[in-house]
Amino acid sequence: MSQLVEEIPEIRLSWGSISRAAFAIDSLIGLVTEAVGAALVVVEICILFTGVVSRYVFDSPIIWTDELSTFLFLWLVMLGAVVALRRDRHMRLTTFINWCSPKWRGWLSNVAALVVIVFVLEIIVPARQYLQVQQSTELITLHISDGYRVVAILVGAGLISLVALLRLLETTYWRGFLSALPVVGAIAGALWLAQPMLVAMGSGSIVLFFVVIVAVCVFIGVPIAFTFGIATLSYLALTTQMPLTIVINRLDDGISNMLLLAVPMFVFLGLLMEMTGTARVMVNFLAALVGHVRGGLSYVLLGAMYLISGISGSKAADMAAVAPILFPEMQRRGMHPGELSSLLATSSAMSETIPPSLVLITIGSVVPGLSIAALFTGGLLPAFVAALALVVVAWWRSRKKDKGAGERAPVSLILRTLVIALPGLSLPFVIRYTVIEGVATATEVSTVGVVYTALLGLLVYRQFDWRRIYPILIETVSLTGAVMMIIGTATGMAWALTQSGFSLWLVSVMAAVPGGSWGFLAVTIVAFIILGSVLEGLPAIVLFGPLLFPVAKAMGVHEVHYAMVVILAMGIGLFAPPFGVGFFSACAIGRTNPNDSIWRIWPYIGALVVSLLIVAAIPWLSIGFL
Repeated sequence: MSQLVEEIPEIRLSWGSISRAAFAIDSLIGLVTEAVGAALVVVEICILFTGVVSRYVFDSPIIWTDELSTFLFLWLVMLGAVVALRRDRHMRLTTFINWCSPKWRGWLSNVAALVVIVFVLEIIVPARQYLQVQQSTELITLHISDGYRVVAILVGAGLISLVALLRLLETTYWRGFLSALPVVGAIAGALWLAQPMLVAMGSGSIVLFFVVIVAVCVFIGVPIAFTFGIATLSYLALTTQMPLTIVINRLDDGISNMLLLAVPMFVFLGLLMEMTGTARVMVNFLAALVGHVRGGLSYVLLGAMYLISGISGSKAADMAAVAPILFPEMQRRGMHPGELSSLLATSSAMSETIPPSLVLITIGSVVPGLSIAALFTGGLLPAFVAALALVVVAWWRSRKKDKGAGERAPVSLILRTLVIALPGLSLPFVIRYTVIEGVATATEVSTVGVVYTALLGLLVYRQFDWRRIYPILIETVSLTGAVMMIIGTATGMAWALTQSGFSLWLVSVMAAVPGGSWGFLAVTIVAFIILGSVLEGLPAIVLFGPLLFPVAKAMGVHEVHYAMVVILAMGIGLFAPPFGVGFFSACAIGRTNPNDSIWRIWPYIGALVVSLLIVAAIPWLSIGFL
């Protein structure tokens, strides 16, 4: 490419001008979408908290809060998807492309960007048709057309395709762009011409679109949300006569679920906890209590993750709140950096069932009749069993490596740190009590936590940096868009699989597994460990939860018990090398080389597997307090 540019300077000049123009437009889109998205998060918090206060304090519920929140939520998600694309925050598997040479990695990135553009082009027409249908629908309490809400899908899709194209123009040259374009075009053209054959293939076309194409897209780094979307739309367009507006309707239903409005609220809450020092005072108290013993800071890390994990909705945010406080001292005590990242990764996997985990909220939203309050209650003991298993391994591994802190902290210091930490320590219990006692819904309770944490930062800990609020809001917008786009496209994909007959086949296969409910649980564990490592947690749950939970119930497995087994298995896959994305996130946050951790993490993974088997074998651990 450099030789070609030297031979034809005008191409270099022309492409450079295009790249600069693309960068300017991209930056402008970023400024606008980030500002509007941040404002929407603030408005949503105010609306939901106002609803709680008016209903619980003044006994005068405001009837339009839920509808307005849902109305704005779709706009927040679509703009968040744009922000996430610009910031490269959409969930994707990077293991395979990282193994490639820089040349091939760049080319595959071009192909992935073109796949995103193709997906958006596929939904433009059905999204317009869906908008026309919804324009005649009037919202019950707001008394305006639903079209004002649904147009967010068109606006978001258009901006996503534009940003993807601009990023291509910014980061590649003519040769890279023109070599990737024919490949994507040839595959799309071949599938279009092969329509009669695809129809005749029957179930074979399901394998082609939902296994082969999904696997290829995931492996080359296409974001998972867009992978699910293009597989679903292509399958329905090329092999069925179903109107594609149904897919847009499914996507809308998946995103606009009122329960899932908790996603941005808890993300913001977790980031606010870190900013106000709430997480830090918890860690300081635990360190004063047991930090003097050998391996004590390992126990502190596990305890801190048990207390604060699941609130932010982001495993990376949870780990980032704890690791910087503990890792420097743990290394001074002789702990190997790879050991620290291994413990950090597995403690995150352990805490997946701790409420108010977004995984629990997602399961409650996609499985009909499953109570989120029951999931919140059922998730504590399974996580505690996993934490104990990790404590045993941490104790064994730290016997000769951890020098200990020497002297025990004075009782006065322990009491002082306890008093300081008590307001922060009470936050998880305030959240859980508020939901279980019916003071607020699982969605509204997040705003109670936000207000409580903000007051702690302003009045108690006196640590509230107003300059960080806007970046935190943007991070909330970005993560919300990334998570909710996966849920939306996975909802559409699950519907397509159901219509294709795959769900009936899956149910019959799972029901026929030898060993009854025990065999069913064993297959579930293996399947979700694999799915967790490849698809991460939320996509796997949204795809297969509605299909497998009814089977579990029919086989006599309590739904809450089954949820805990699924979540723990999925967490193991998410943080197990070499494919688990969470493992590499833990190494990045701990600033360690993955090669230093990849062999040290397996005893901890083994402890999690043992705890998972215990939870699967003893249902009481999940349902004993329901």
